[in-house]
Amino acid sequence: MSLPEPALAADRARARLDGATADLDPPLAVLDLDALDANAADLVRRAAGTPIRVASKSVRNRGVLRRVLTRPGFSGVLAYTLPEALWLSGGEDPVSTDVVVGYPSADRSALRRLAADETAAARVTLMVDSGEQLDLVDSVVPPDRRAPLRICLDVDASLRAAGGRVHVGVRRSPVHSVVDALALALEVTARPGFTLVGLMAYEAQIAGVQDAPAHRPLRGLAVRGMQKVSARELAGRRADVVAAVSAVAPLEFVNGGGTGSVERTAAEDAVTEVAAGSGLYCPVLFDGYRAFAARPATFFAVPVTRIPAPGTVTVAGGGWTASGPPGADRLPVPTYPTGLAWLPPEGTGEVQTPLRGSGTAGLRVGDRVWFRHAKAGEICEHGNELHTLAGDRLTGALPTYRGEGKAFG
Repeated sequence: MSLPEPALAADRARARLDGATADLDPPLAVLDLDALDANAADLVRRAAGTPIRVASKSVRNRGVLRRVLTRPGFSGVLAYTLPEALWLSGGEDPVSTDVVVGYPSADRSALRRLAADETAAARVTLMVDSGEQLDLVDSVVPPDRRAPLRICLDVDASLRAAGGRVHVGVRRSPVHSVVDALALALEVTARPGFTLVGLMAYEAQIAGVQDAPAHRPLRGLAVRGMQKVSARELAGRRADVVAAVSAVAPLEFVNGGGTGSVERTAAEDAVTEVAAGSGLYCPVLFDGYRAFAARPATFFAVPVTRIPAPGTVTVAGGGWTASGPPGADRLPVPTYPTGLAWLPPEGTGEVQTPLRGSGTAGLRVGDRVWFRHAKAGEICEHGNELHTLAGDRLTGALPTYRGEGKAFG
């Protein structure tokens, strides 16, 4: 009796990973370059001519960032800390000379380094959502002792209803209305030592929430309804905010969106670029979207170390848990062989993880189990390198941030 096509495909995928890495000892992480390149091309297609700024927190690997940024359609980096931005934009061969820090920074040492380096100050853009953040910068290095620093306004893109009593989205910036944005823009432009160059509004409730989650059709229906309402409200408000702020200072860029909203955000006239990163690796949390079907590009393997009972195996480690609200969807998913699941009373462990299910039948001590991470770049916090796979062969390894001795929080 022949296996159904999904089972055959899974067997082939497992054999490809096992065969390519047969000479390596797990734990190890693999990056499928064929899938990465296909995902990058699909993001460019979805953006339809709008440049894509790569979100580095979802990549955390300089080699991958360089590979993606050489492709037409990608331009610049959205970093997650100022020390990271200085590292990516510095040196004789920078990853990018256009790096926007996606979050406000209170790192005084990094602010001193930025202010003391005119080249860095021309390449790195700081994110602010209040005058207090400007005060902090001035307290570290007064404006008369530094080159002007590039500033981007962070505008809240969440959906607010019922007079603000209902909030859908993440809690980020206090700047929500046109009045809020204009007031902050006027403050930035009135203060010496700062140049307002950009505006960002990230709609997490649209870009980062699955609209077709597996086995949850009612939730998918509710999410799509919320996203439709939110997208309509945000498009109008974002256009008004950009118009108001542009009257105060000429903006070089207006950034919005994420992997889950590329088409929708890129279609807005007020937006000049979109951000994306998770769609390059396609972790588990990005499986349930109707607009796209990316190919999983990253996997990690851990070895079977014991068989405590029939139908159960134990693998070494495996506790590569993702950030976000605590829940089962933050745990890595045992993928190959199929038919494996972690035990609810134990989850994934710091040192070992028991697994059970039909997939245990053919496993022996020393065999490997392949997992997919729930989120994208966080896989790189657990390994020093991503072994690169093209076709059926490994082509090398790209050091992760961790492998280069960097930890940015």
